[in-house]
Amino acid sequence: MISSILFTILLVGGLGFFGWNVMKIRSNINLGLDVNRTDNKKERWKTMTLVALGQKKMFTRPIPAILHLFIYAAFVITQIELIEIFIDGVTGSHRMFAESLGAFYTFIISFIEVLSLLALIATFVFLSRRNLIKVPRLVMSEMKGWPKVDANMILFMEVILVTCIFTMNGADEMMHIAETGESYGFTVSSFVGPLFFDGLSIETLHTIERIGWWGHIIMVFSFLNYLPYSKHLHILLSFPNTFYSNLEAQGKFTNMASVTKEVQLMMDPNADPYAAPPEGENTVPQMFGAKDVTDLTWKNLMDSYSCTECGRCTSSCPANITGKLLSPRKIMMDTRDRLVEVGDNKRKHGADYDDGKSLLGDYISEEELWACTSCNACVTECPVNIDPLSIIVDLRRYLVMEESKVPTELAGMLTNIENNGAPWQFSPSDRLNWANEE
Repeated sequence: MISSILFTILLVGGLGFFGWNVMKIRSNINLGLDVNRTDNKKERWKTMTLVALGQKKMFTRPIPAILHLFIYAAFVITQIELIEIFIDGVTGSHRMFAESLGAFYTFIISFIEVLSLLALIATFVFLSRRNLIKVPRLVMSEMKGWPKVDANMILFMEVILVTCIFTMNGADEMMHIAETGESYGFTVSSFVGPLFFDGLSIETLHTIERIGWWGHIIMVFSFLNYLPYSKHLHILLSFPNTFYSNLEAQGKFTNMASVTKEVQLMMDPNADPYAAPPEGENTVPQMFGAKDVTDLTWKNLMDSYSCTECGRCTSSCPANITGKLLSPRKIMMDTRDRLVEVGDNKRKHGADYDDGKSLLGDYISEEELWACTSCNACVTECPVNIDPLSIIVDLRRYLVMEESKVPTELAGMLTNIENNGAPWQFSPSDRLNWANEE
């Protein structure tokens, strides 16, 4: 009875705290501007199935993709076992479905154990890639400090979690043999049990099994409530993030409605530029581009929370490869950090609170933005369809249209286009002179 009460308290408290954090994240994402991503639902479901569920884009790099698949599959399939653990925890029963499911139960638990073992192997490989081999994209400057601790912490939690699973099942295997003379027949624990726990008394085995059981469930709730503070929130957000992907052709930029309207008025010979706006139309001046996270769309903000910090975008970025300051991964990390800061400030000080800081300038520099070539390599590489380019373009749009800040080289090109109709400083009348050369 005491065990059931403690478990119920842990269950309610763990799920409640997680729900509270989810509402905070939802509130932060809703700070963004509206954008319609509900069209073409058939294509969206297809994209989510292939990219999020099917891990399609991961396999452009097969080795880490296979290792990630082990952990991903183990995470998804082990949720089946958690159903039984939750029921056992609340009711005080033990392996409630073992007798009713029979051989199928043995198959399910064995399958989970094999996946858990593969996940454990993948976890050690990922730890070595970050800390021993030091794969370049995993040790860049933006990955120092908390991002490195975060990445390692979740891997250590995975090791502890799987260890608790095999401790629980291994000790339970030996208890079952001692009490019934028969083995459960689970693929891994039927070897782990005799190897580590042979010869121990029933009381000792029961204690070890309980340590493994409680360790397992505590790690599950610890992991669950650590997700909102970790890059591993992508485990949950990758599905909605890919569903709401931008289905437009890559490279197609958005047009601001206010600018489009002005151009249409200029092109319409019958338009009256001094006419009063139609009744009910919003006449509040619209800011061009984005300066802070609240000027971005909610999808941009969801992107920032969905970032896995894998660095595939940065390792494929031509600007970063050639030594420029730009890192698309850092753009997403900075956006998320600023969003958390803004959200916390609004909850603490009120919706109108201004801390005097902004995403542009305090987090992301102009040099980073102008290094971007708009090539879409980062968008193409991202395994969960994050779009750093749209954030970069909106921040640059603010610099140009609100602050008239343009690099000297670009200013010269724009002047030439305005005066000569081409990027080069030649008169239009001289454009065909090359054809007269012998």
